Amino acid sequence: MCGIVGYLGGRDAYPVLIKGLHRLEYRGYDSAGIAMVSASGELNLYKSKGKVADLERFAESKDISGTIGIAHTRWATHGEPNDLNAHPHYSQSKNLALIHNGIIENYSVLRLELESKGFRFRSSTDTEVIVYLIEYIMQTNGVDLCTAVQLALHQVVGAYAIALVAKDNPDQIIAARKSSPLVVGIGEGEYFLASDATPIVEYTDKVVYLNDGEIAVIRRDAPLKIVDLDNVEITPEVKRLAMNLSQLEKGGYPHFMLKEIYEQPQTLYNCIRGRINVEGTNVVLSGVIDNRDKFLHASRIIIVACGTSWHAALIGEHLIEDLCRIPVEVEYASEFRYRNPVICPGDIVIAISQSGETADTLAAVELAKSRGAFIYGICNVVGSSIARATDSGSYIHVGPEIGVASTKAFTGQVTVLSMLALTLARLKGTIGEDKFVRMVQGLQAIPDKIKEVLDHADAIADLSKIFTYAHNFIYLGRGYNYPAALEGALKLKEISYIHAEGYPAAEMKHGPIALIDAEMPVVAIATTDSIYEKTISNIQEIKARRGKVIAIVTEGDSVVRSIADYCIEVPRVEEPFAPLVASVPLQLLAYYIAVHKGRDVDQPRNLAKSVTVE
Repeated sequence: MCGIVGYLGGRDAYPVLIKGLHRLEYRGYDSAGIAMVSASGELNLYKSKGKVADLERFAESKDISGTIGIAHTRWATHGEPNDLNAHPHYSQSKNLALIHNGIIENYSVLRLELESKGFRFRSSTDTEVIVYLIEYIMQTNGVDLCTAVQLALHQVVGAYAIALVAKDNPDQIIAARKSSPLVVGIGEGEYFLASDATPIVEYTDKVVYLNDGEIAVIRRDAPLKIVDLDNVEITPEVKRLAMNLSQLEKGGYPHFMLKEIYEQPQTLYNCIRGRINVEGTNVVLSGVIDNRDKFLHASRIIIVACGTSWHAALIGEHLIEDLCRIPVEVEYASEFRYRNPVICPGDIVIAISQSGETADTLAAVELAKSRGAFIYGICNVVGSSIARATDSGSYIHVGPEIGVASTKAFTGQVTVLSMLALTLARLKGTIGEDKFVRMVQGLQAIPDKIKEVLDHADAIADLSKIFTYAHNFIYLGRGYNYPAALEGALKLKEISYIHAEGYPAAEMKHGPIALIDAEMPVVAIATTDSIYEKTISNIQEIKARRGKVIAIVTEGDSVVRSIADYCIEVPRVEEPFAPLVASVPLQLLAYYIAVHKGRDVDQPRNLAKSVTVE
């Protein structure tokens, strides 16, 4: 959600800023803007509703000179998407310009106070309040910009990542964060600023991740300075980026989403590598092994997540309870933090987030920590806020995921949860050695099994043409495959805008079966498992009401094939790993339906990749 880019150095800032905004388009946005101190000393601000390309067209005849600037892509919260509400925002005098990710919860109180002092606002945003407040403090207290930012942020309630430039100081950017990510890139005689590392990796691999309550004072030809809101100086911790530029390119694919679907055999191999031995007889997840006493004595595990990560969590719940015999609860992070949950010191809370910046999940982590729980994070982005806030955890190591609709991160999360359950089950002695080895080897084989699914992508593409007409879909699954049904439905609605719902197959009789007719496509995950016969019965109920059934079946299946209208085969795998292979054809089905409908697959409307506000 929203994107920040900044540059200060010796090269022209505009190309760096625009390229950075393009790199951040995957985050989701509805307007874009840029502010630069020009070679003549003017603070120029250009912004427009729409895409970064619209901003480029607007700015092409303007003065875009200068070696310092900030830029932004906005996902609307306060005020509709339009040119006026787009960032950056000027201060009242137009001597300052500011960009902001997040939400200021007390903006209305601050706005009324500033209006009473004669300030007149130009936009409907909460952001404009911050830059007006900073300028007011500078004027009334006679302090410099950094001090004014510190004093202003003491009055601000909410989440923010901000960056400011000043007309009278073309050699400085001030940036600060609280509950919204911000990273500073350190180059040779130049600095880069961004809401994540994707705009930076092209220029440097040295970065500093700001922590909550920290302010970066970025100065030309001077070392990076970090202070807190009380002006206590903090030594910057420089880290090296693991990603590379090629990971951020489409690599010949028409969309990032398709590229990321096809990357899954390799990304899951990367996820497993070093954790499962070559012989496939052992799995070692160091985050569990290093905290074995916490896991062995856990009375309960709570998993908090949102969206796709919540679906992965449901599979994790099934795995851990089945293999480890520990009670597990799965919570929407957005609800967990607001219902005064019962959390005990002996509980383990697992937080799952692809970006590691999901605001609700991060808030749930902080709540659980305050109640004494042990926090384990499962994230994709190294150095992210959740990764830093948790006591221990595991990265899924699937590489940057640019498509808004998650694919490889979902299978990576399920894979890590599978390894966690197997590691813990062996520690607890709740799994026999033969079954343990069989499952470890089964998990080790999943990347090759997914390759087999991808070999049939053309058939799925052809099948998808039949269903572009549909206005509604139902997805059904049982046991381990119920969360896979939820995830398949989510993928379709996210990128095709077709209404889709996932249900446990047996729940059809309790209401949803009323929707079934000849115009209702039903996707049924009917792989061969312990409740295969039950799923067949549910499919027969749909066919008796003339529903159109697309079935995901185990290769060689003849029973479901004789009933369903269309079948997509997947390889035979251990039952707990069925969602890993079943989810891939569902991703492809959603992708090709969306393509045939002419949708913007990588940047679907209204959605953001990283949900950094509540």
